[in-house]
Amino acid sequence: MYDLIVKGGTVVDPAQGLNGPNDVAVHDGKIALVAPDIPAAEAQRVVEVRGKIVTPGLIDLHTHVYDGVNGNGVKADLGGVRAGVTTMVDAGSSGCDTFGGFPNHIIPNNHTEVLPFLHICRTGLATTPDIFSPASIDLDKTIATVEANQGVIRGIKARMVSPALEIMGIEMPKMAKRAAVESGVKLMVHIGDTEHRYDPEVIRELLPILEEGDIVTHLFTANPGGVIGSDGKLVPEACEANDRGVWLDTAHGRGNFSFDIGDRILDQGLIPHCISTDLTLPGRQNTVHSMTEMMTRFLAMGFTLEQIVEMCTINPAEALGEDERLGSLEVGKQADISVLDIREGDWVVYDVLFDSRRVERAVVPVLAVKRGEVFEAGWGPRTWGWEPDTAPPNGA
Repeated sequence: MYDLIVKGGTVVDPAQGLNGPNDVAVHDGKIALVAPDIPAAEAQRVVEVRGKIVTPGLIDLHTHVYDGVNGNGVKADLGGVRAGVTTMVDAGSSGCDTFGGFPNHIIPNNHTEVLPFLHICRTGLATTPDIFSPASIDLDKTIATVEANQGVIRGIKARMVSPALEIMGIEMPKMAKRAAVESGVKLMVHIGDTEHRYDPEVIRELLPILEEGDIVTHLFTANPGGVIGSDGKLVPEACEANDRGVWLDTAHGRGNFSFDIGDRILDQGLIPHCISTDLTLPGRQNTVHSMTEMMTRFLAMGFTLEQIVEMCTINPAEALGEDERLGSLEVGKQADISVLDIREGDWVVYDVLFDSRRVERAVVPVLAVKRGEVFEAGWGPRTWGWEPDTAPPNGA
C-alpha cells in the first residue's frame, strides 16, 4: 500500500517529458508510481488536486534563510514548503566565521531542505558591506570549513560589488574560485555592482574564471557589471561561458532583475537555465514576493509553463549535482512534489526598476510534499495572499 497519492492533477515533469493527467503515488519518502487513475484504495492518504498543476518539487537556487543570525534572513519554511518550494539554496548568507548556525539551527529546524553555499567573506552577510578589507577573507579557514562540512556546504559564493571590487579587484573572485577548487565544490558569482562604482568591464575578466558547473546569478541585472555591454550587446564571454557549461540563473532580488535587460539577452539568443528569487525578508514583503510570482513574471516574458517548470526543477537539480535525487517525479527519486494553481485574470508584475508587464495567468502555490510529507501553502506575502497586483483598468 502507498503512503500517499496526489490525485487528479496535471503532471508537468519536463525531465520525463510528462504533461498530462496523472496521479503520483508515494511510498517511504520516494516516488513510487506516476500513472493515470491510481486507485484511491491503494493509499493510506489521498490528496485531491483536480484542476491543479503537479510538478517536481520546486528548487529555489538563490535565497537567504539565515533567520535569526542575519537580519534579512527569511525563515526557510515560510519561503519553502509553505510557499510550494521544497528545496532552497542559501546563497552565501554565512562565511567561515559564522557558518555554525546552519547545521546546528537552520537545517534541522525547517522541513524545507536547505543547501548552503559559503560566502568567501568570513562573516558572510552578517556585516554590511560584507568585504571591507583584505582581512575580510580567510582563504585557509574557508577551505577548512567546507572540508569539515562535506555534503552540507554545496559551493562558494562571491559578490562582484563595491567596495570589495575597489579593495581587491578581480583577485577577490579568483580567491573564491581557488577556495571552490581546493575544497571540491562549485562557485556561484553574483554579477551587477549595486553600488555602481566599479568598472562595468569587470564582467569580461570574471567570466573566463568560471568553469563547467559554476553558476552566474543575477543574469538579468541592469546594474553595471552585467552581461550586456555599453554597446547594448552581450559580452562574448557570456556566450562562451554558456557554451562550456556554466549555469545561468536569473535571481531577482531587490535590485537585480530588469525586464528590458532580460529581453535584450533573450533576443541575442542567450537563455537562462534557472529561475530563483534571491529571497530576503524585505524582498518577500516588497519586491520578490515568492518563487511562484517569479514564475508568473516569466510567463509575462513569453516563456511557456513547461519551460518555466524546467527552470525551477530539473535544471537547478542538475546545477547542484542533485539530479539523481531531485528535480523529477521519476520512480525512486525523493518524494518532493509541488502543487500549483494557474489562475486566470488580468495581472501586472514589476521588475526592480518598476517596469511592468501584464499577464493573464498567475502561478499560485497550493501545497508541497517534502520527502512524502504534505504541507499546505500559507496565506502568502501580500495582504490578499499569493496573487500579483491586479492590472489597472483600461490600461491606465
